[in-house]
Amino acid sequence: MNYQETLTYLYTSAPLFQQVGKDAYKEGLENTYTLDEHFNHPHRKFHTIHVAGTNGKGSCSHTLAAILQSAGYRVGLYTSPHLVDFRERIRINGVPIPQEFVIDFVEKHRAFFEPLHPSFFELTTAMAFLYFARQQVDVAVIEVGLGGRLDCTNIIQPDLCIITNISFDHTQFLGNTLEQIASEKAGIIKPHTPVVIGETTPETKAVFLKKAASADAPIVFAEEEHLLTEARHDEDGNYLYQTTDYANLKGKLGGFCQEKNTNTLLSAIRRLKQAGYQFTETDVRNGFAQVCELTGLKGRWQRLASRPTVICDTGHNVGGIQYIVKQLSLQHYRRLHIVIGMVNDKDINGVLSLLPVRATYYFTQASVKRALPAEEMKRQAAAHGLSGNAYPSVKEALQAALSQAGKDDFIFIGGSSFIVADLLATCYTS
Repeated sequence: MNYQETLTYLYTSAPLFQQVGKDAYKEGLENTYTLDEHFNHPHRKFHTIHVAGTNGKGSCSHTLAAILQSAGYRVGLYTSPHLVDFRERIRINGVPIPQEFVIDFVEKHRAFFEPLHPSFFELTTAMAFLYFARQQVDVAVIEVGLGGRLDCTNIIQPDLCIITNISFDHTQFLGNTLEQIASEKAGIIKPHTPVVIGETTPETKAVFLKKAASADAPIVFAEEEHLLTEARHDEDGNYLYQTTDYANLKGKLGGFCQEKNTNTLLSAIRRLKQAGYQFTETDVRNGFAQVCELTGLKGRWQRLASRPTVICDTGHNVGGIQYIVKQLSLQHYRRLHIVIGMVNDKDINGVLSLLPVRATYYFTQASVKRALPAEEMKRQAAAHGLSGNAYPSVKEALQAALSQAGKDDFIFIGGSSFIVADLLATCYTS
């Protein structure tokens, strides 16, 4: 098989969650432990940092990887979903896993794993851990796929656990209350392992305290440390932070949600130093300022063009969209155009209720089976006073927005990671 044939095999034999949703989800870690034993426990051959949370875990994972990479560590990074190419999920020092490794992994081991009927994520996690071990990384930053307690990344014994925040997402798997969701994500807390919690509510804080106490795990609440003292944007749209540890810290990621992420990261950086990680102030500054260049991160309040301004963001639930809407309200433009689509298992009405009425909408759908049809998105949006036309693809929706926008207008594209994925794959290839 060549690379594309191998991906087709993976997507069809082990259904991809981003394509089919709940039918691809497998509860429990039985397959994960079986695969791990087959590959001789590769995750035990390198240090790890585990990152969970409803929103922000991707940005935090990439930034930590960038800092450690700047410090000279050989850093593995495992994240999901990918936007354009599967290989984005598995990187070492920002370089995606080679196509040849993906092909060889499937060809050499399919006879073993096919009888297990593993999920796509179970297979890719095993692939990532094996690749990191063979490439002798010093440390791998591992982003949780879904939840925490039963996520197949949860077999690792990390040096640090990070939980960014808790809000409503994947409720069909994780529960319908914040306490239930927090309990699932708190499942990554390990005995005697420090854990940093980014944001809490009264409901979730009690869950984290109880779990940490039962595991005798030192717990830190970043929002109580107040290490971030001021945040503002510079003329280029990047952040300039004032912190108790680093004055004038420049951040490449410009989305409003990054203020919370940065506060979480500052607490995590302190704990990593206490755990024996070696990095300088220059390494921290370089990681924040060069995170996209060092790790290949895309889709986080990413500016794609000017005059008109074109911005995309992968925020896809109420917790993420609320920051986007706030940021849109503070932009300077003549008219606002919003290209938007969602998948059918999200809180669509919750998101639509947050969006500005004074905008022209271009409702569309991503090229995944879970995509809510554009016409249905338009119909539901009308109930919230949002008006616009429906388009069968992201490319056509963007083309319509560009044809109607003036040079002083603002075009935002988002609503789903998969909308951004289609955008980058078909409109802004690099």
